[in-house]
Amino acid sequence: MPAADPRPTPPGTADERRAALGSMRADTLARIERAVLTLFSTRDFHEVTLLDVAKEARVSLQTIYKYFGSKEVLVYAMLDVMLGRLAERMIDHLQGIDDARERLRKTFWVTLDYMDKHPAVMMLLFTAVPVSRHQNIGIYESPELMGAFMGVFKDGQARGVLNRRVSAKILLDIFMGIIGRVVLMHIVRREKQSLLEQFDELFHILWRALSADEG
Repeated sequence: MPAADPRPTPPGTADERRAALGSMRADTLARIERAVLTLFSTRDFHEVTLLDVAKEARVSLQTIYKYFGSKEVLVYAMLDVMLGRLAERMIDHLQGIDDARERLRKTFWVTLDYMDKHPAVMMLLFTAVPVSRHQNIGIYESPELMGAFMGVFKDGQARGVLNRRVSAKILLDIFMGIIGRVVLMHIVRREKQSLLEQFDELFHILWRALSADEG
């Protein structure tokens, strides 16, 4: 008979992983997060091993297996944690804003500000996770974050200020496509000027892409 696998079985679903991570010591989780960012944003995905992560985070390999089980799940779970902070900021900043254009402007500012300040998170998202696997990052299914985004676009369409000839999902795709490409190339080119320093002009471009035709 083959020997039993000594590694613990990690939690399966995104919700189960969130619950499990909630029981982890905060300093341990922070070390793992820093290790993932350091290793996966500077090296190719296939070059990094779970043992590398354990050593960098100063935790046992068994701990990594217990909570994650695989390299892919580890990256998905850490991105879920990191992007969850964007969700919290987004929801907080949209409170009390009624004007549709200002809601879109604030949504764009919060997203750009987060990406501008966390380039390693963006490199991790764009280089370590294939687009076909983005749905495995729990926050992409978050009703809070997606509700905040979709609420902005649906509200703008309902008020007639955003393009209504396509769905709100398409508007979200255009929004994320523009900002994702701009941020990624900003990082790749190692630009010194902050993207927020160009915010007004960038929002003008975005607004022209999403707004309803005049007249």
